[in-house]
Amino acid sequence: MRLLITGGAGFIGSNFARYWSDQRPDDHLVVLDALTYAGNRANIADLEAKHSVAFVHADIADQNAVEAALSAHQIDTIVNFAAESHNSLAVLDPARFFRTNVMGTQALCEAARRLGVARFHHISTCEVYGDLDLDSDEVFTEESPYRPRTPYNASKAAADHVVRSYGETFGLKATITNCCNNYGPFQFPEKVVPLFVTRALKGESLPLYASTKNRREWLHVDDHCRAVEAVLDRGSVGETYLVGSGREASIEEIADTVLDATGQPRSLKTIVPDRPGHDRRYLLDSTKIRTELGWEPEIDFDDGIAATIDWYRDNRDWWEPLLRRALVAEESWAEAGATK
Repeated sequence: MRLLITGGAGFIGSNFARYWSDQRPDDHLVVLDALTYAGNRANIADLEAKHSVAFVHADIADQNAVEAALSAHQIDTIVNFAAESHNSLAVLDPARFFRTNVMGTQALCEAARRLGVARFHHISTCEVYGDLDLDSDEVFTEESPYRPRTPYNASKAAADHVVRSYGETFGLKATITNCCNNYGPFQFPEKVVPLFVTRALKGESLPLYASTKNRREWLHVDDHCRAVEAVLDRGSVGETYLVGSGREASIEEIADTVLDATGQPRSLKTIVPDRPGHDRRYLLDSTKIRTELGWEPEIDFDDGIAATIDWYRDNRDWWEPLLRRALVAEESWAEAGATK
């Protein structure tokens, strides 16, 4: 396989590149990344050093650059991780999300169509379906209606529709996975797990949104990588697969787990105003990918979180320089002018 991994210098993309390189060392891997504030070439430095991946510095919205990369490397498969993904930033700067996530995905699909790419896989999110009541026993399925509530959600929902339209109209051989919240190594410290871990390691306060009982479904990034592999290997073209663990945890539970593991007092928890459009709960029914493709998560949540905390404890030289890149201060919604 000659595989292009877009967004491959980001969190999930770089973990996928590492996973694929380990599992299939004979495949030709190319990482294409725009290296925005959250993109970090250091995430794949070891892969480049071993010549496991080639790197292309380009934006997926630059169709000419994408076509040049597809042609130069004779790519036959694309996995699209490239996206702006931080909900908080999307409230403050929604335009950048629609440019990358919608128009960038369209440019990537068009480049794939023109160059005759044999297979296209698009990474999406559970958040396109909206949210669920905290006391509900409802779950999202592949047939659930799209009800995005934030600019990020809406941009990813639109991207999903773009991919499906290229499949229906132009015959692009595409699949989509909608995944729950990921955690693990190399995650930019704006996201909640690394945000809490890095702050706890520095003895700083952990900002919890006022709705502290809001819950998310959590999956280790390695299990996500295995799910994408299963879809590429055995998935049916034109299909969508939901990828979830079934393990929910509230923001407060995550904070308490991190504080206990780092030996910090729970008094470091600080309540900040909810961001606009703060979703209450997501939960996916991943029966389809489990029964049809034989995938299931392998990493227990408690073990995975403990290992993730250890990784950040051992890799301060990776995350400390990134702190000054963060574009949002979660404590300062009022100062930033965000309103409900």
